[in-house]
Amino acid sequence: MANRKTLIAIVGPTAVGKTAMAISLAQYFKTAIISADSRQFYREMSIGTAKPDPEELAAAPHYFIDSHTITQDYSAGDFEREALLKLEELFQLHDVVIMVGGSGLFVRALCEGLDDLPKAGDDVRERLNHELAVLGLEVLKDRLKSIDPIYFETADMDNPQRVVRALEVFEATGKPMSFYHKKDVERRPFDVLTIGLNMDRAKLYERINSRVDLMMTKGLLDEVKALLPFKTKPALLTVGYAELFDYLDGKQSLEEAIAKIKQNSRRYAKRQITWFKKYGRTHWFLAHETAAIIEFIQKELAGHIHRDALR
Repeated sequence: MANRKTLIAIVGPTAVGKTAMAISLAQYFKTAIISADSRQFYREMSIGTAKPDPEELAAAPHYFIDSHTITQDYSAGDFEREALLKLEELFQLHDVVIMVGGSGLFVRALCEGLDDLPKAGDDVRERLNHELAVLGLEVLKDRLKSIDPIYFETADMDNPQRVVRALEVFEATGKPMSFYHKKDVERRPFDVLTIGLNMDRAKLYERINSRVDLMMTKGLLDEVKALLPFKTKPALLTVGYAELFDYLDGKQSLEEAIAKIKQNSRRYAKRQITWFKKYGRTHWFLAHETAAIIEFIQKELAGHIHRDALR
């Protein structure tokens, strides 16, 4: 009987070193990487998303980076469908494939499947995105809290896309997002092994602050200026972009915008850690423990082979 295939998911907070770890594992296992980062799909968003550089992309085959343009709406459901097809193709060549990303919803989409949510019309989404841009996130969060307190308490309410999507579902159906949540995990034709990377909080925050400074040096402001015509797109209502749009709109100084990017990135990292600690069976390691991670994966894979042989 053929060995059951395994998807190794590398997750954790922003700036912890997921890209480097994924490349190390892909090289060790001689395999490919699927990105589950909700913003690295877009060709126009490179600096602010800390996208792998050309050398890193050349170090191992990568998929779902620069795969779409900002003019396209690309949902977690779209990613689930396309990534499953790509995985089926990659598993013809490899027993192991690496997935890397800090976007919990996109990780869950590929590993477990998503709820079959109804879609509202484009006019509803455009109106809600306009309200988000004009009224701000807090107003929409308050509205959602009154509509769906259960979802409000469990989802990432600082993610504008989650808030808009939940309001969109309610307006389309009259039922809250929590009504549609699956109780059962979708059965996949492959095993999933989730590795969480973490580090000392003070060191992580220092890395985040340094990364933001480096992004500004690399030209993040010019990248944001080029994206001004698309500023209401959900992918751009996020950390690193929203703050600089506010600067360009005269709502704050550049120094204030940079300080807010650092602060919001640190908050996002904290939420990512919380989310992945609650998610599934994540096995946590310090970000530098490459040898220990490889040893752990090898033991897990050997266990999978043994269990397959007993079936």
